[in-house]
Amino acid sequence: EEDHACIPIKKSDPVVSYKETITEHSRMTCLSKSPNKHNRLFCMGQPLSEDFCELVDDGKITPRQDVKQRAKIICEKFGADPENVNYWDANDARKIWCFGPDQTGPNIVADASKGVQYLNEIKDSVIAGFQWATNEGVLCDENMRGVRVNIKDVTLHADAIHRGGGQIIPTARRVVYASVLTSEPRLLEPIYLCEIQCPENAVGGIYGCLTKRRGHAFDEGQVQGTPMFNVKAYLPVNESFGFSGDLRASTGGQAFPQCVF
Repeated sequence: EEDHACIPIKKSDPVVSYKETITEHSRMTCLSKSPNKHNRLFCMGQPLSEDFCELVDDGKITPRQDVKQRAKIICEKFGADPENVNYWDANDARKIWCFGPDQTGPNIVADASKGVQYLNEIKDSVIAGFQWATNEGVLCDENMRGVRVNIKDVTLHADAIHRGGGQIIPTARRVVYASVLTSEPRLLEPIYLCEIQCPENAVGGIYGCLTKRRGHAFDEGQVQGTPMFNVKAYLPVNESFGFSGDLRASTGGQAFPQCVF
């Protein structure tokens, strides 16, 4: 404020981005009609396991991979137990249309329909709607993570003019939102792994400070040959602002936190 002509600066709280996800299969098939009422999309939501999302994040499963190779990896990992929520059928694994958001994220459109006419003509429009929906989720406009949308059936108008992008893109977006809302949607919160070093007499202050900020310690041990203790804890990113100041206040400046995401 001193530098900029002494104008008072408005400061808001730091922004923490959350992710949106789902936990169950859709309770019902979701239907969305296009604005001209001539096209219908029937879809269902299904969660992707955290293991799957990590494979996508690590680049083991990518959009540019060979389809059969990708299907093989998916079936080996997730094709064993049909009762499992995250089960992948071999046919569905070969029919992944796209990843989202930004063509690379851990959300997927899979084509589980049988014998639909003109389906590949609307593929690009459905993908565009899906990218839009996964970029701005239904709960609070945040990115989605771990969402799989299965296209069950599509009814299209015979005339190509009536199934252009203007008709299909908003329809696809709405049906993705419906699939998420019927699949027990949840918010994922980012959490820091926090390592705190302190002398033995200050350990009590750490626990008090963590409890106030929804953190929980899961490991504590003495560093061999020194009087220092090492405490490991999980701390929500949203609560971590001003944490080190509070921690030092409650331990008399003896504890040193280090947070990694």
